[in-house]
Amino acid sequence: MSSKPPRFLEWAREIQALSQTGYHYAKDDFQRDRCRRLMEIAAEMISEQTGLDFLPLANAFCAQVGYATPKIDVRAAVFQLGRLLLVRERLDGSWTMPGGWADVGDAPSKAAEREVWEEAGFHVRARKVVGVYDANRINPLEVFHAFKIVFLCDIVDGEARPSQETSEVSFFDLDSIPANLSGERTRPRHLRDAFSAMKDPSLPTVFD
Repeated sequence: MSSKPPRFLEWAREIQALSQTGYHYAKDDFQRDRCRRLMEIAAEMISEQTGLDFLPLANAFCAQVGYATPKIDVRAAVFQLGRLLLVRERLDGSWTMPGGWADVGDAPSKAAEREVWEEAGFHVRARKVVGVYDANRINPLEVFHAFKIVFLCDIVDGEARPSQETSEVSFFDLDSIPANLSGERTRPRHLRDAFSAMKDPSLPTVFD
């Protein structure tokens, strides 16, 4: 699947973001009702095009508060003897660098370090930012826009172990990376940039 989101999803995201921000700054109930209805329309657009249930989408849109901003996805590029750590997602059976949504209150680097421990069994320390990417996640469908931050991390201790979210943990050379990558969680460009940063940490951070 292409990493570019379909137009209906771009429109729905923009409508949701504008209405969420409008709701935040609304001065009366009339304005708030109009903004809430726009959020429902955005949910209807996605539901109509994808078959997803309307109500959970509408509830998710209406639950967002404040000025609308992208969510943050963090990933850890962890190497051992020149090979990259990947985990296999139980959700779809595909491979990705350890990571996930950053939690409120977390520093981005600490969120990435924690994800490696939880998903793969290694304590790591983030060393540098490999790249900051536009992450319009569409596979699996993600209705909110996101940015992705990939950190180059060093292993402190631990040993490979799967988790409730991951079924396998392994290290791969660039030429042996599995073909079944887990959607937008890890894309080939993220892998190429990670290997480049491992080989030459002085390279500048990649960004969109």
